[in-house]
Amino acid sequence: MDLEKKPAAPAAAPAELRASDADRDRIAHILADALAEGRLTADEHSERLDSLYAVKTVGELEVLVRDLPAPGGPAAAAPAYGQHPAPGPAAAGQAAVSETVVAVCSSSTRKGRWRPGAHTRVVCVLGDVTIDLTEAVFEQQVTEIDVTSVLGNVEITVPENVTLRGYGSGVLGNFEVHGEGRADTTDPSAPVVIIRGFALLGNIEARPKLGARLVDLALKLRKRLQG
Repeated sequence: MDLEKKPAAPAAAPAELRASDADRDRIAHILADALAEGRLTADEHSERLDSLYAVKTVGELEVLVRDLPAPGGPAAAAPAYGQHPAPGPAAAGQAAVSETVVAVCSSSTRKGRWRPGAHTRVVCVLGDVTIDLTEAVFEQQVTEIDVTSVLGNVEITVPENVTLRGYGSGVLGNFEVHGEGRADTTDPSAPVVIIRGFALLGNIEARPKLGARLVDLALKLRKRLQG
């Protein structure tokens, strides 16, 4: 009897693995901390954030932060923006959701002087959801809103100087993010709002509200860290 074992096929190197949402969240937190600490300029932060959602593997993500301190490392500052430290390996399979907004055959609204978390999930089925961030108090540099709309309507409004980005699609539905890349009004130091969504026979729409502006959040945070 041949007891010789064949060598197992080599496992894929971590750098070759497809990046998950949790992987992107971790890198986004490192970039946000680097901006607040003055390690990155606003332009450098914006450029790397654009690449964050374009690359596909973990290795490509790591390239974006290879010259920055890891969370909890010797050079890392205390967690910024009032948030918990970026998720480590134990949390690699899950992204924290600060709030969930649900409208099933009903309507739901978030507006006024409210504090959106780093991650908000919106589920709209045969209903209407309005998310108004024009007077919101942002406590982090990057705010993500994940939206699922089935036969529903979701409208999101942001201040005109906030950087707005959208990644989504629709099946017999509509996913639209207006005002991306508005160099004339967008403030590179202002918060970034990322809309990720899927619309099935529904509508998801995000747009800036002209005339509504936020102050320089990054400057305030940098002063807080220094003082």
